[in-house]
Amino acid sequence: MGQGRADDYAEFAGARAGHLYRSACLLTAGDTHLAEDLVQEALGRLYVRWGRVSRAENPAAYAQTVLTRAFLAHQRRRSSGERATDVFPDLPGTADGDAPLRLTLLAALARLPAKDRAVIVLRYWEDRSVEQTADVLNVSSAAVRTRYSRALGRLRELLGEDLAEYARP
Repeated sequence: MGQGRADDYAEFAGARAGHLYRSACLLTAGDTHLAEDLVQEALGRLYVRWGRVSRAENPAAYAQTVLTRAFLAHQRRRSSGERATDVFPDLPGTADGDAPLRLTLLAALARLPAKDRAVIVLRYWEDRSVEQTADVLNVSSAAVRTRYSRALGRLRELLGEDLAEYARP
């Protein structure tokens, strides 16, 4: 890669890394270490293909797609020796005091299957359309709508009335 492309990549990676990390934290339901690994993997894949990616219409969307697919691939190959836990790592506090709400939402997200979690993050956090989400996940729009509907229903079941106690008056 030439110096000009390397500089362009470094600028892009620096500008998008924070957003990718926040998305990865949501996808991993608060596993900050795995989120860092996924962002690193996504940025590495982007670096290898930067010549093509930099000419894409929306490199940021491409980066998000690479991150989401890296997450789903990780979920598929996860060792059977790994066990999910309900213990969260220390998360930085929020300035507005929403820590209990954030932990409740992350715990509920962690209980969703990986593809359901990906649909929720892409639709709500990334504010993507059904068609864009379907493209990222390599499924039909109908499959996204079905998964989205079921995932929201499952979140409502998991959160139940607990969420109301964290809502601000």
